Amino acid sequence: MHSLISTSPISPSFEPYTSLTALPSSPAPFSFRFCGLRREVLQLSQPKYRVVSGLSKKTGNYVTAASPGSNGSPPKSFDYDLIIIGAGVGGHGAALHAVEKGLKTAIIEGDVIGGTCVNRGCVPSKALLAVSGRMRELQDDHHMKALGIQVSGAGYNRQAVADHASNLASKIRNNLTNSLTALGVDILTGFGSILGPQKVKFGKDNMITAKDIIIATGSVPFVPKGIEVDGKTVVTSDHALKLEFVPEWIAIVGSGYIGLEFSDVYTALGSEVTFIEALDQLMPGFDPEISKLAQRVLINPRKIDYHTGVFATKITPAKNGKPVMIELIDAKTKEPKETLEVDAALIATGRAPFTKGLGLENINVETQRGFVPVDERMRVIDAKGNLVPHLYCIGDANGKLMLAHAASAQGISVVEQVSGKDHVLNHLSIPAACFTHPEISMVGLTEPQAKEKAKKEKFKISVAKTSFKANTKALAENQGEGLAKLIYRADTGEILGVHILGMHAADLIHEASNAMALGTRIQDLKYAVHAHPTLSEVLDELFKSAQVNVDERKPVAV
Repeated sequence: MHSLISTSPISPSFEPYTSLTALPSSPAPFSFRFCGLRREVLQLSQPKYRVVSGLSKKTGNYVTAASPGSNGSPPKSFDYDLIIIGAGVGGHGAALHAVEKGLKTAIIEGDVIGGTCVNRGCVPSKALLAVSGRMRELQDDHHMKALGIQVSGAGYNRQAVADHASNLASKIRNNLTNSLTALGVDILTGFGSILGPQKVKFGKDNMITAKDIIIATGSVPFVPKGIEVDGKTVVTSDHALKLEFVPEWIAIVGSGYIGLEFSDVYTALGSEVTFIEALDQLMPGFDPEISKLAQRVLINPRKIDYHTGVFATKITPAKNGKPVMIELIDAKTKEPKETLEVDAALIATGRAPFTKGLGLENINVETQRGFVPVDERMRVIDAKGNLVPHLYCIGDANGKLMLAHAASAQGISVVEQVSGKDHVLNHLSIPAACFTHPEISMVGLTEPQAKEKAKKEKFKISVAKTSFKANTKALAENQGEGLAKLIYRADTGEILGVHILGMHAADLIHEASNAMALGTRIQDLKYAVHAHPTLSEVLDELFKSAQVNVDERKPVAV
């Protein structure tokens, strides 16, 4: 659903969050998380911008923009300081930061502003999940009675729910567009491609130049071979977010973030769900302990069954009165298993980079499984292993970490570099979230990953845990089901990973991710003060329970 839910096929620190559900001969899928935007609206004081619409005096190209005096002047030899190909969350974040740095900036978009995240991913999915959360609570008689509330006959209007998702996407898309034009970023309409060093083509015959170029073209749903998508009964997340109907029985191929979130939506709206997972367990990308708890909380109590260790080799849409047909084979032996007949099927096998037609051959760049190869500074690498001067690639198109907010962070990092300040983004400190009810969040390494790293680098790891059942705010909400887990080095106090399942886990994770990004050690976090009673005390108790074997910082009296 980045811009939906994600993985890092290049960075060794992350495993795919959505596993393979097609035959090994198919290209590897790339998972995709529902993620938050860096910013929605830029609050501006009295307008100091002159809106212009028409032919650019510099290039002769049609643009729609606003001209603030602070947006810098293009260098004499280039039309722009920076051109960004792709106006998704990553491109948008890069553009805003470029303006802050005084760079004359243009952004090229061949579809709509906001990319996948805003239009077909993070944003509309959150609207559907908001509905599913409320429906789930209202339908839980035991929970409501425990709070002293009497509710009867909770229902929903499918079209109104779908309209809520669509309207939210439109609102955020307009907000992003307005923030770009208000700051004087030229929005160029048309498909963008590289013509040569520092040269870009967009639309039919428009050519512009820039000192630096960022590729931010995102990704599309990955559909394995043998699966026929008709957009009605066999759908990807792009189609499912429109909620054109709620099937009685739907199969979800893939049990990663996309599949898990949609299972939350569909079961809350009355559907029965069957997961089809290629690996031997559901949710293979999560920390194993969190995955086990998630199955107990999010899968077992609901109308969900599952088939693990199987591939869906062929899926045929419903037609002529016949249901959707799904042929399964054993993932290891390749022997036929069974054929499922369902009302609909959602293909949640991840995301694939959208990099075709970018003109990369003009600068001798070869993609790797569709991804644009980059170094740790997002600089594009050509077929000979050399850096391509002044060319960068961010977000899903480079495959480092397929998250909307990761794309934005990479874009900001690149702008820092082209502005003369070196910057390397720490991808291990970037959090991820799954917006089920309750939510799941994570940052850093899982316990198996941490053990592997410890073995390789010859140190020991320690683990601390705390339960939501010990938190006053969670108990007041009658939502004490949950766990927070800390993986760390006792000898240094370094945080290696944090994993949370529980109420508002997606919000709570940022204390841990920011600590990792800033290099804050556990011995310092122990002195942090949290308001009482709040859910943030789950993290407070977690850090305080960690046993570090280093001198703790002495508190400073003020």
